[in-house]
Amino acid sequence: MTSTDLPMPVLARDGLAGVPTTDAEQSRKEFASDQEVRWCPGCGDYAVLAAVQGFLPELGLRRENICFVSGIGCSSRFPYYLDTYGLHSIHGRAPAIATGLATARPDLSVWVVTGDGDALSIGGNHLVHALRRNVNLTILLFNNRIYGLTKGQYSPTSEIGLVTKSTPMGSVDTPFNPVSLALGAEATFVARTVDSDRKHLTAVLREAAAHRGASLVEIYQNCPIFNDGAFDAVKDADQREEAVIPLVHGEPIRFGAGGRHGVVRSASGGVEVVDVPDDADDAWLARLLVHDAHADDPTQAFALSRLTDAGHLQRAPIGIFRQVERPTYDDLTRQQVETAIGTSGPGDLQSLVDGPDTWTVG
Repeated sequence: MTSTDLPMPVLARDGLAGVPTTDAEQSRKEFASDQEVRWCPGCGDYAVLAAVQGFLPELGLRRENICFVSGIGCSSRFPYYLDTYGLHSIHGRAPAIATGLATARPDLSVWVVTGDGDALSIGGNHLVHALRRNVNLTILLFNNRIYGLTKGQYSPTSEIGLVTKSTPMGSVDTPFNPVSLALGAEATFVARTVDSDRKHLTAVLREAAAHRGASLVEIYQNCPIFNDGAFDAVKDADQREEAVIPLVHGEPIRFGAGGRHGVVRSASGGVEVVDVPDDADDAWLARLLVHDAHADDPTQAFALSRLTDAGHLQRAPIGIFRQVERPTYDDLTRQQVETAIGTSGPGDLQSLVDGPDTWTVG
């Protein structure tokens, strides 16, 4: 069989295609387990858990066809608190385990719950390759810019100069920007939201679940014990209007009181924030960048991600940066297996394992 005989991939628009649904009416109660939730008082994880438990009934899926996979960290206790299937796996390896699960079980909706330390330090390679391969996973990355479970060491997203138990004189590491990293890995769905904004968080989760391919949602999540106030600029009522840059597909990017700030192309080819004159005419307003989350080229989305100060957070675009379609790793792998088995004979697994060259010894 030549390569031209292989079936062409079909781009499915629904990330939940093939996952059995139920007609039974569901509520948050059905998705909450009987386990005591054991996070520190005031932890942002509570808000995310409540949003996910409240959102899952909307999917109309059977609980036995949903699986949450986590690594190690505070956020990785998530599977215990959901009455679905779950795997509390190995530090940093949740994307790898979830890749195998999604490939072997197309009847499952597979989610990964991870933190900035779990995903971006020991698990960095696994995360990057899951995104690069476009595995049909929904990845929730809880970013509190600190190691919480091990009691307050600096993490891959901690700002330069942050004093922690492991950096008593201040961190000297340049932090990761998770959105920039995901876009650089060619992720097909990349978004950022905030733990305390229930409405926005739920809307982003809804889009991420519906996307067929690798969805990464960075969630700014406060750690009140070891890094309290890390996201005050985008959460505090007195600051967020000047700090949050809302991203809405098809709309000019403006923010601040009365839309007094806007985003335009810079002379260097990137993007920059400018003040919008009170008397701006149509010609001036035409300079404003219109957000295009569906552009195949991720250049503009990447430029927007760079508006986030990787050090002391002052401004941050919030919303869906990129949402495009591309064949998924698990769909293509299953197609190859079906083609190979069909070539060697239905169900002839041994011929597939043996391949064309075999030897008899002795």
